[in-house]
Amino acid sequence: MRAPSGTTRRTVLAVSIALALLTTAPTAHALSERPQQQHGSLVLIGGGLKDDNKQVYGEIIKRAGGPAARIGVITAASVPESQDPDAGDPDRCSNSACNGAYYADLFKRHGAADAQWIPLDIDHVANADSDAVVAQINSMSGFFFGGGDQYRYLTTLLHGDRHTDSKVLAAIRAKLAHGAVVAGSSAGAQIASGADMVSGGESYEGLRDGSAPGYYEDPARLAHIPEGGFGFLRSGLIDTHTGAYGREGRALRLAADTGHDRVYALEENTALVVDDPGTHREHLTVLGPNGVAVLDLRGARAHTSAAGWTLRGARYTYLTDHDRYDARTWAPRPARGKRPLNPTGTDPVPANTDVFHSAAHPDGTPYSFRTTARALASTRAQNTASATTFESGPRFDVTFSKAGGFSAWTGDGATAQTLIGMRISITPR
Repeated sequence: MRAPSGTTRRTVLAVSIALALLTTAPTAHALSERPQQQHGSLVLIGGGLKDDNKQVYGEIIKRAGGPAARIGVITAASVPESQDPDAGDPDRCSNSACNGAYYADLFKRHGAADAQWIPLDIDHVANADSDAVVAQINSMSGFFFGGGDQYRYLTTLLHGDRHTDSKVLAAIRAKLAHGAVVAGSSAGAQIASGADMVSGGESYEGLRDGSAPGYYEDPARLAHIPEGGFGFLRSGLIDTHTGAYGREGRALRLAADTGHDRVYALEENTALVVDDPGTHREHLTVLGPNGVAVLDLRGARAHTSAAGWTLRGARYTYLTDHDRYDARTWAPRPARGKRPLNPTGTDPVPANTDVFHSAAHPDGTPYSFRTTARALASTRAQNTASATTFESGPRFDVTFSKAGGFSAWTGDGATAQTLIGMRISITPR
């Protein structure tokens, strides 16, 4: 079979969604009534999880009990078998059941005692309130939500406009509260969000047009679900595939539009591990080859003029392998072995005319935003640098600044790995 896709797709059929919403019945616990104290842990991956990422798979399995781990795999964000033209071909299939078997096999290969697909998708919404499936959930010590389209998770595991828990989701929530690990990649990480979960959009269109509540077939339109996802992590918005798809712009615009002052922007093949989510002890650790950006909008100011949208005073912190972050105090702690970088380079920061890696740019490069930030951190020739969007009408300038409170950290003495508190502004022209 093909490896499951971690990208958000616009392939949900409106009829399927409508039918699924109509066939669910409300339960007693609305989102606003859900308990905030959760004592398990989350392992949230920004998508693109490699099969051989022993560090991340190993962390999930360790937190689920090590050699005794039993992982429940949920792939309801994938298309169901009925919508997969290759459902009958084990070498080409990419549907919920096929992807569930794929991940279950991977977890077993990485050392879990057992891993099972939980039979949920938009063709089997009734299973979300099945006592037999709840019993399967209760036999697990950890859970993994696969990628696809996070809106399908809402359709499958929550009850309609009331956004109330199905029996299966309530059981997973209870397991998390009692120490289980809940992991997810791409859409499976997005669904951990609280209010205003992103449901689609690109950076340039988001900066130009702003965000809107709902779910849209246009993949470029920046949109969000006001009621949010499952609410496992509420201390900040979540975005995924950030550097690979240049989503820093959309994350900043959505946060500013919806009144959030923090975004956890997850990069591919890398995990944000959250201990004690929802408590005053909540702290986070980054694991993997890329990183997690924390976008801080506490001092940011946004306004819209005839020229377009402007944001000033946001801060960008980029955390890498084994860096930690205290959600309550907003304090990053670089990993042991990293030390402050004393930049010795004198080269100017290279020009960047596609800061958000536009899909319209035939020669664009991923991780463009991060590349400029690190280049600025590594030179003593300048304290600010500017980059622009590929698109114009308006074109947006992004200014990076090593203002007060900024620091860069290195493990090899030469390259900027971790960045703390770089100032970011976005202006139209």
